[in-house]
Amino acid sequence: MSEENLSRRDVVMKYFDEQREENEKIVREGIEKYRKGDCTVEVISDGKVPERIAVEAEQTSHAFRFGANIFMLDEFEDEWKNEIYKEKFSALFNLATLPFYWDATEPQRGVYRFDKDSPKMYRRPPIDLCLEYCEAHGIEPKLHCLNYDTLIPDWAQKLSVPEMKEALTERFRVISERYAGRIPSMEVTNETLQMWHKSPFFMEDDFVEWSFEQADKFFPNNRLIINDYNIWDPAAHTRNYYYMQIERLLRSITHLDSIGMQFHCFFPEEAEKAHAAQKFNPRRLRELYDLFSRLGKKIQITEMTIPARSASPKDEELQAELTTELYKVMFSHPSMEAIIYWNLVDGYGYMPNGGEPGDMTKGENIYYGAMLRFDMTEKPVYRALSDLINKQWHTSEKVVSHGGAATFRGFYGDYDIKVYADGKVVPAKVSLCETGENKIRIRI
Repeated sequence: MSEENLSRRDVVMKYFDEQREENEKIVREGIEKYRKGDCTVEVISDGKVPERIAVEAEQTSHAFRFGANIFMLDEFEDEWKNEIYKEKFSALFNLATLPFYWDATEPQRGVYRFDKDSPKMYRRPPIDLCLEYCEAHGIEPKLHCLNYDTLIPDWAQKLSVPEMKEALTERFRVISERYAGRIPSMEVTNETLQMWHKSPFFMEDDFVEWSFEQADKFFPNNRLIINDYNIWDPAAHTRNYYYMQIERLLRSITHLDSIGMQFHCFFPEEAEKAHAAQKFNPRRLRELYDLFSRLGKKIQITEMTIPARSASPKDEELQAELTTELYKVMFSHPSMEAIIYWNLVDGYGYMPNGGEPGDMTKGENIYYGAMLRFDMTEKPVYRALSDLINKQWHTSEKVVSHGGAATFRGFYGDYDIKVYADGKVVPAKVSLCETGENKIRIRI
């Protein structure tokens, strides 16, 4: 086929099509090896080992984190949209990225927007409102982020470097006292390889190191994460800019748990061919993740946007196909611990130059990169990911055994189990972990 006759799908899925047999094998084996384990249930009934037992195991949550930002919680213009958003979010995700941007949480010095009844701000729901929703639905909250110099309040832009450090120290302290016990993970710095900054402190040599030293001081028991967009250059070797930044950071600090990698595909359609060679290429992705695995830290895909580019059925189906294949590659890699999509609903993206909701000509909206349409109906990508997460990557097992012990194999996570022995039924809960004994003893 001549190049001018290539369809958009031919371009976007080129490397997945060429590597299909190899990639499917690696994905299948990786998921089986790194995302699943065995759990043994031992039963004693009336002090004896029963002749025959049956165990039913139903997975209730994943250990792996599937998430999205929750920036539109109760932010819609209609209440019915708010309700659908909350329903669709909790049906798919077990992690939510919360908007801790400094300009949104402390717009005036010493005046915080944490309380759930705080004044409205587009795409910045108050933190307490987000936590209330997360805790009611068993969703893990994640802080984004402690020191992001692009989105700082106007009053902080005028500070000298020493004054900025003093203000940031107070910010860390206030957040720690209020939320360290409720939010397990903290993104400490964000996009420090970009030049989008507003304070003199950003250009200081110790910007990243100082931020992590302070985070370790105020959040010693939380997971600390570094996050960046520029993860690709120059290549998958140790001269990669982001790799070198983290390598240097690890020489001076001891508390870094996860490496955050953004996966926004914010580029025009005519650039898809060039980007597909690295972003939509299974071998290239694994090379990148293998490289960063050498640093000894877990990896998170922290912000992911896969464009549909239009509302046409063909483009929406391609978005679903590509996203599904990318999730498989990421989920099957041993160092990956989370995949966090970005916007859930089209038409409500970040619009730095203004615009009304539903305006698909502004900001992030131009990519049609969300999972629900503006009218809140499900796009194919939402249904495809729900099938993966809630069906294909979900364990529901029943095993029968003789001799008082039964073993089931399942995805790491939490389970409700029922044990049947000697005419009795005993319910129990068990967590199947990547590390640990993964054994439960039941007495009837």
